Amino acid sequence: MSLLQGIHGPEDLKNLSRADLKTLAEEIRSTLVETLSVTGGHLAPNLGTVELSIALHRVFNSPKDIMIWDVGHQAYIHKLLTGRYDRFSTIRQYEGLSGYCKRGESPHDYFGAGHGSTSISAALGFAVARDRRGRDENVIAVIGDGSMTGGMALEALNHAGHIGARLLVVLNDNEMSISPNVGALHHYFTNIRTNPAYVRAKARFEALALRLPMGESMVEFANKARDAVTTVGTPGLWFEELGFTYLGPIDGHNLDVLEATLEHTKSLNGPILLHVITVKGKGYSPAEENSTKFHGVAPFVIETGLSRKKSSTLPYSDVFVQALRQLARTNDRIVAISAAMLEGTGLVKFQEEFPDRTFDVGMAEQHAVTFGCGLAAHGLRPVVAIYSTFLQRAFDQVLHDACIQNLPITLVLDRGGIVGEDGPTHQGVFDMAYLRMIPNIVVMASSDEEELRRMMRTAVEHDGPVAIRFPRANSEGIPVSTEMEAIPIGQGVGLREGQDVGIIAIGSMVYPALEAADMLAHEGIQATVVNARFVKPLDAELIASTALSVPHVVTVEEGCLMGGFGSAVLEELEARNIRTPVTRIGLPDKFIEHGGRDFILDKYGLSAEGIADRISKILGKAEPTPVSASVAG
Repeated sequence: MSLLQGIHGPEDLKNLSRADLKTLAEEIRSTLVETLSVTGGHLAPNLGTVELSIALHRVFNSPKDIMIWDVGHQAYIHKLLTGRYDRFSTIRQYEGLSGYCKRGESPHDYFGAGHGSTSISAALGFAVARDRRGRDENVIAVIGDGSMTGGMALEALNHAGHIGARLLVVLNDNEMSISPNVGALHHYFTNIRTNPAYVRAKARFEALALRLPMGESMVEFANKARDAVTTVGTPGLWFEELGFTYLGPIDGHNLDVLEATLEHTKSLNGPILLHVITVKGKGYSPAEENSTKFHGVAPFVIETGLSRKKSSTLPYSDVFVQALRQLARTNDRIVAISAAMLEGTGLVKFQEEFPDRTFDVGMAEQHAVTFGCGLAAHGLRPVVAIYSTFLQRAFDQVLHDACIQNLPITLVLDRGGIVGEDGPTHQGVFDMAYLRMIPNIVVMASSDEEELRRMMRTAVEHDGPVAIRFPRANSEGIPVSTEMEAIPIGQGVGLREGQDVGIIAIGSMVYPALEAADMLAHEGIQATVVNARFVKPLDAELIASTALSVPHVVTVEEGCLMGGFGSAVLEELEARNIRTPVTRIGLPDKFIEHGGRDFILDKYGLSAEGIADRISKILGKAEPTPVSASVAG
């Protein structure tokens, strides 16, 4: 039995020898690579936090002591060390372990998160609650330097320093978030690492730490560590000014240094920031050489690092960027904005061609939108590419800065709908509902690559805010035209005519709806199929004429039913006093669990077979279903 198999909880780490710990770290890295080569997941960030995770669990006593991991994609080792090794092969699989920390999964997971920059705020809440309840547990937030660029993290640092809470913030600095980090704070960390005074101080610090026994000598250690590291060359001065005791930077792969420093933090009062330097992807050469690619991976071949999945069609993110580059060649007002996701959104290819017209603002979605609004207000045509789940963080900026002022900004929502294995924190199922209620915005969803290209032209030429949504999927593989003809705002299109039922689909559900219509035809049911294209404004005339021509209407959307596209159709029919029964097919009022995208879509009736089966059952009823009873969850 391997050492890792014998770790059933943090207490099993306490008595391991240094040789055993080195072996354990190697076993953990092997387990990460072997497991994620099959399941996919966040590989590079976890490879970089192996020693840090071991040291935290040896020095502190989880679950009595509270560890909060920012985002959670660096917490796989935390899972392995807290009794979840036997289930680790199920990570991100349906009904398996979550890819993030999850309160219901383990008593060691105190706070769930899938979005960055939340850990310090949450940990400060735990620390204040601890003090009010008269308890004594340690509270630790582990945050990456990428997440530290988010405004929420800085707000929490400011608050924690102001009230002097007893709290440890471990800054895991690998110079990366998902894409390479940007911004003044990133350069600040880099200056600390490269300061010659720091290099000398770091050597003194580590030599000292290695000599010190654990115990009474920690008092001397505290004084010398502080003199050696936080005052020579003033690294950490910014944190000190915020009210934190700053320690570091230290080598995040040296267990002796890590444990000595973490042990020392227990003797200090007030907020502490420990700056730890790690290598993202450490121990697996393909991930070390390309940590951005291996941040989050699909199943891959271990020997080469190449993906196991091959597709003959482009991902929609690539289609989007190709269209944007083509448009930008003839329109120099177009600029692109990313919030730490140049690779994920495909904008890195735009940056290669237009480096001076590409802006990565860091993990700061709110700033990304309002920055874009400023550009738009002064004559440019900004395109802000953000995952649907992350645009939720900038809802107020979309409403207040973009839409009230009716500015010409394009919001490109990648991964709209089910994203699969990342689960509830990442499912992009709410965007159509929360965007369509805002005045002035145009909301579109593309059904294929040709339509996405046309929507891009429509958006950058429109004198107002536009959102375009597409799924986490590969495109349909249809031929695309060289020219991108704009689509008139609010114009849908009929794709098929039938007298028995009208299927009104949006975005990624258009092709499954057409397949469902083919299946229904074999049952003698003839379906009209409409591609709505627009969530807002609806093609009201097309929808009304469809509803008047069939005995039953079915709407299909890869999004939440509550307030979503189907609700918009119902509202339009009600306004026109059209009483054709309507059934809505979409996602219910719940947070959708993790699992493969196709599996989840099928589970909730959003596959072609599911749509056809639902319609067949509806039309097989003896009596027409009244509108009030036909809205389906």
